[in-house]
Amino acid sequence: MEVERLQREYLVEVRWAPYLLDPTIPPEGKQRKPYTTADTPQSHLEQRAEAGGLTLRRGRGFTPSTRLALEAAEFAYEHGQHADRFHRALFKANFEDFDDIGDADVLVRIATEHGLDGAALHEALLSRRYRERVDEQIEWARSQGIGGIPTFIFGDRFQMVGAQEYTVFQRVMERLGYPARNGEDSTG
Repeated sequence: MEVERLQREYLVEVRWAPYLLDPTIPPEGKQRKPYTTADTPQSHLEQRAEAGGLTLRRGRGFTPSTRLALEAAEFAYEHGQHADRFHRALFKANFEDFDDIGDADVLVRIATEHGLDGAALHEALLSRRYRERVDEQIEWARSQGIGGIPTFIFGDRFQMVGAQEYTVFQRVMERLGYPARNGEDSTG
């Protein structure tokens, strides 16, 4: 994944921030008609995801609320080095496996599979320990004019919206003066 490559090649920290793409989805999720079928031509988004090693499976008839997943991601950031892997696992669970990432038990299972303390996460989700933090970050994103995902913010100085080719990230790193790790050339 390009984010992992970016962290390997540059002295930069990547932090996934909470954002509700559709705040109208109720906590229990909602049924919907699939937008695509096997015969629908691949969209630009699907092509870019595939090029980046991500799968956007077709045919989903249910959209989960992502609020609990955002709270679980905050737990992961606070509790260890597994946050990036956990975030990627949530993406896979939602877009490839069609898991209900609005369900606390599903989140606990995924967290446990990725080295996080499932019992502690379960307690945090039940008590809604991270709700206020997630709400504050969602509000901050709105105040910054963020209206879609992914949005990349570099050092509070530069904002880039949408999935990008890795060369775009390299140019931004150079423009903003982020050094390559160990002074090595990062064009590989």
